[in-house]
Amino acid sequence: MKSLRGALVMAMTAGALVILPMSNTRVTRVVSREGAAQSSDPKTIYTPQQKEYWLSADEFGYVRPGVNITVNSITQVGPGSHPVVDITMTDDLGQPLDRQGKITPGVVEAEFIIARYNPDSRDYTNYTSIAFGPGAPPTPLHDVGGTWQDIDLGHSVYTFGLAMPASLQVTDTQTLGIYASRSLKDIIGKDYDAPSVIQSFRPDGGTVGPSFDALDISACNTCHNPLSMHGQFGPPIQDVKLCVMCHTPDFPLTSTGQSLNFKVFIHKLHAGANLPSVQAGTPYVISPGTDFSTVVFPQDIRNCATCHTTPAGTGTTWYTYPGRAACQSCHDNVDFATGANHPAGPQADDSRCASCHQPQGVEYDASIMGAHTIEYKSTQLHGLTMEILSVSNSAPGQAPVVVYQVKDKNGISLDPRPFDTLRFTMSGPSTDYGIKPISESAQATTTWDGTKATYAFQTPIPADATGTWAMTCDVEWAVVLHRGDGQPDITDFTESPLNPVYYMAVTDPQPVPRRVVVDLANCNTCHDRLALHGGQRLNTQGCVICHNAVNDDSHRRPADQNPPESISMQRLIHRIHTGENLVQDYTVYGFGGSKHTFNDVLFPGDRRDCAKCHAADTQQVSANPPAGLLPTTTLRDWYTPMQHYAAACLGCHDSKPAAAHAFTMTAPFGEACASCHGVDAEFAVDKVHAR
Repeated sequence: MKSLRGALVMAMTAGALVILPMSNTRVTRVVSREGAAQSSDPKTIYTPQQKEYWLSADEFGYVRPGVNITVNSITQVGPGSHPVVDITMTDDLGQPLDRQGKITPGVVEAEFIIARYNPDSRDYTNYTSIAFGPGAPPTPLHDVGGTWQDIDLGHSVYTFGLAMPASLQVTDTQTLGIYASRSLKDIIGKDYDAPSVIQSFRPDGGTVGPSFDALDISACNTCHNPLSMHGQFGPPIQDVKLCVMCHTPDFPLTSTGQSLNFKVFIHKLHAGANLPSVQAGTPYVISPGTDFSTVVFPQDIRNCATCHTTPAGTGTTWYTYPGRAACQSCHDNVDFATGANHPAGPQADDSRCASCHQPQGVEYDASIMGAHTIEYKSTQLHGLTMEILSVSNSAPGQAPVVVYQVKDKNGISLDPRPFDTLRFTMSGPSTDYGIKPISESAQATTTWDGTKATYAFQTPIPADATGTWAMTCDVEWAVVLHRGDGQPDITDFTESPLNPVYYMAVTDPQPVPRRVVVDLANCNTCHDRLALHGGQRLNTQGCVICHNAVNDDSHRRPADQNPPESISMQRLIHRIHTGENLVQDYTVYGFGGSKHTFNDVLFPGDRRDCAKCHAADTQQVSANPPAGLLPTTTLRDWYTPMQHYAAACLGCHDSKPAAAHAFTMTAPFGEACASCHGVDAEFAVDKVHAR
C-alpha cells in the first residue's frame, strides 16, 4: 500500500466540508447532511476478509472506500435525441465523491447503456451499438462519445454521445444500465466496482412494463464470487442484467462463427467439456485463444435452477418458454433445420416447441423439468438414510461390533445385505487420523433382526491405539429409474445415503469428535451434492478419515510413476481448487489405476476467500493449534514431511520460494507460522488474503 498523502482528513457532504485534524489514535467521524456523526472505524464496518478492515482510522478517512451510483433523473429520451442522466456518486458511508479524483482519491469511471426489452421475444434491443470499422455490423455496447458536466461534488450529469433512433417509441419501456469503478489500486491495492444500476422507465412517464429478471447475480456469485467480466476494457461488468443488454441476438458472430447471444453462449460456456460437439472432437472456441472446451460445471449441468433462481416474472422463462436458441446451446448436436437428433423433426421457428415441451410432466419425459431430472433428485429413489446406533468392543486390540440402521423415506427399516456396497471404515485418533484406514465389506457377515443390522469387524483396533476413533460407512444400492419418454429405463444409477460418522472412545473417557474445518454446506453451494468415488461418499467429515496426513496413492499408483502422491485433505483440496495456477504437477492415481491430473481445473471464484469453503475461522493460523496434529508425508514436493500449517498453505502456494520459506519456519516438533501469520499479526491469514 502506498503511503497515504495529506495532513488532513476531509469528510464532505453535498452541503458541507468538514476538515478534521489527523491523529494516530482518533477515529474519524463523518458528518451526514443532517449533522449526525457516523463512526468510520473500519473494524466496525468491514470484516477481516476485506482490505478496509486493516486500514488505520486515518487511512480509512483518506481513502473513503467504495463507490455507489444513484440516478436522480433520466431526461431527453426521444427519437433522435441524446439522453441526459443526472447522477450522484458516493462512497460506502454515503459521502460524495469527486468524479475526477482530485478532491477525493480515485477517478470514477462510468459507462451507460440504454436498451429496450421485448417481453414477447424476451430479448433486449441495444440502442448504444457501434460499428468497429467501415461496413462492420453494429455491435451492442455502452455509449461512446458522451460528455460530462460536474455540477457539484459527487453530482454530475452525463449526456449520451449516441442519439436514440428515429423509430423510438416513447411509450415503450426502456432500461438504463450503468456500471462504474473507482481506481484506488495504486493506493490500497484494489479498485472499487459500483453496484450496477438497472433502472427501467418510460420516456413519456407512463407505467413501466416488464424487464429482464430471469437471472439474478446472487445465483452467479455462489460460485463466481464475484462474477466480473471485461475489466480489461474499463469498469468490469458484474451483473447478469447488464450482460443481456449487450449480448443480444443482434450481437455479430465471432470470427470463429460462434453466437454471443446470451442465451446461447452462456449455456455453451458452462456446458464446456460436456457439449456433444466437444465430445465429438470440435472444440468450443469463441475466438482465437479463447477456448472453453475444458470448462466443467461443478455440478450436474441439468441443474437449471442453480442459475435460474428467480421464482417470478421472467424467472420462469427457462421452463415456460422453450426455444431453439437456448435448447440447442447445450444440445448442440441437434439441427433444427434438418431435424437431426430431434425426435419431432425439423422446426423452422419456436412456435411449436411448447406443444411437446411442457413446463412439467413426469420424470425423463419431454417436459422441461422432466427432461432435466437428475438421478439423485428423482422421486423414484428410496430416500435412504443411515445411522450407526452403537459400537461396542472399541478398546485397543478389540474388534468393534457395529449396530446400525438403514431406512427409506417412509421410515421403514431395510435389510442392508442385498445392497451393492456396504463397507465400514475406521481410523484414529480423531485429533488427526494417523494410520491408513481399516476398511471392510460388511455384506457377508452382517446380521439383520428385522429392524437393526449388526456387523462385527474382522480386523481389531491396533493394540497401541489411543484417543477417539471414527467410523463411517459407504452404501450403494442400484435403483431402476423409469423414463417417461418410453426410452429404456436407467439401470446404472446407485443410490447412497449421507455417510454417517460415529465417534467411539478407545482410550478417551468420552468420544471426542474431530474438529470441523470444511463446511459441507459451503461445498454444496457450488457442487450442489458433493458425491465422490462413484457417488457413494458425500460427507467431508468422512473424507478426512482416509484423506489423512499419512495416506497416499501408493496402492493405486503404477510402480514406474513413484514416488506416491499424498492425498491428505488439506493438500489435496487446495491443490485441486488451485488447478491451472499450480506450479507443480498434481496427479493422483485412483481406483483401477485411473490417472487424475488436476492442473487444468478452472476455479470460478477467488481463492483468497477462504471462508468460501472453511467453517468459521478455521483458516486461521493459531499459536496454540489443536493437540495431536500430524505432519503430512509429501514425497512428491520440495521437501517432506510438511508440518500441519505448511501442508495447508503450500497446497495453494506450491512454488519453491514458498516451500523454502515454510521449511525455514518449521521444525520436526512444530511450526513458527503464527509469529507472522497468526490472528492480528502483521501477515495474518485474513490480512494477506483480504480482498
